[in-house]
Amino acid sequence: MDRLIKTLSSLRLTVVLLACGLVLIFVGTLAQVHEGLYQAQARYFKSWLIVGSTLFNTKLPWLVLPGGYAIGSLLLVNLTAAHFTRFHWTWRKSGIFLTHLGLILLLLGQLGTDLLSTESAIQLERGQTKNYSEDFHANELAFINQSQPNEDEVIAIPERFVTAGTTITHPQLPFTVKVKEFWPNTELMSARGGAKPPVAVVPAVTAGYGTNVWLFALPATQDMESRNLPSATIEVLAGTEVKGTWLVSSYTGQTQSFEHGGQRWALALRFKRYYTPYSLTLLDLKHDRYPGTDLPKDFRSRVRIVHPAKNEDRETEIFMNNPLRYEGLAFYQLKMVDDETAARASRESAGQKVTPSSTFQVVKNPSWLTPYFACLMVGFGLATQFLIHLVGFVQKRNTPAAAAAPTGKMSQPQKGAA
Repeated sequence: MDRLIKTLSSLRLTVVLLACGLVLIFVGTLAQVHEGLYQAQARYFKSWLIVGSTLFNTKLPWLVLPGGYAIGSLLLVNLTAAHFTRFHWTWRKSGIFLTHLGLILLLLGQLGTDLLSTESAIQLERGQTKNYSEDFHANELAFINQSQPNEDEVIAIPERFVTAGTTITHPQLPFTVKVKEFWPNTELMSARGGAKPPVAVVPAVTAGYGTNVWLFALPATQDMESRNLPSATIEVLAGTEVKGTWLVSSYTGQTQSFEHGGQRWALALRFKRYYTPYSLTLLDLKHDRYPGTDLPKDFRSRVRIVHPAKNEDRETEIFMNNPLRYEGLAFYQLKMVDDETAARASRESAGQKVTPSSTFQVVKNPSWLTPYFACLMVGFGLATQFLIHLVGFVQKRNTPAAAAAPTGKMSQPQKGAA
């Protein structure tokens, strides 16, 4: 045990982990070219072990690296062990202790952000009301029980369970779902009129909008400005009875309905939703530009918050650099389609009307204050340690030197001649 503690608190381990961190950042940054930002972040920095990589258009299957979680966890253990074994508490080292505690808090805060934070978006047209936001990348297969008079019951299946050949069951679903086919990224086109393109797929479905569309399978996108839009064909079975086969797709997110056991159900493959116990309504929006240019000067949205449980109904504004913080969420003004932009887009879209809208980025991060406290603690610790040494140096310099003691006998004065 003593040898283990000595190893975990050694400075050599610190240097090795920091070197591994530098290599990981280098490899992960280059991998973004081929894998995209979000996939590279998940694979290299939000993982424990990386096996294989692609660098400079060369595949390296033999490359094995510790992931971000492994390096961060070991650094946290190393720093904590060194803090409690190698440093002994004295007032003259209080600044070092504060600095180390700040670093530990910073690592814990980053871990909490990775594990607990979510980012999503809510798009509202003028006058529209929503009580949910949608994920930027994740999708879900949703089954909605619409038989209740005042509310809908939603059973959401994460996208990772929707793969070809799988069977999905859930305690709240009175039927079984079989995934017949699955495409990670698709585009849909109406099949009414015209010849079928050679690369198009005709979905094998019996009901819903999938009977009148062509499906185009696309390669998975890695562009930060776009997202994958998966599609799947699913079969619903009640025992041995087949209720039907539908095409579901995030390309439309459109719901399709069917009856089962006297209840009305809807199904859809859509962007993952995060519901809130309150709703937001977009009352008005404003987009100011610098005179004579199209450069944005200010995005400003006026919204109404209605929270029935709190008996709250109020209005507020969300604009650039001024988010709305409410119930643990932060609503940032992300983008906007104002009246002028909507009218121009409507003219250019061959009759398809574009409605003014405002989009907010919704961030949930319970540990968002942790980095601020950690940086303040590190700064205060460094300042304290500097002042302790500075005061000690000044006191030592201002201490008067002790008077030198006599080292020989003083000669007696000689008497002069009488």
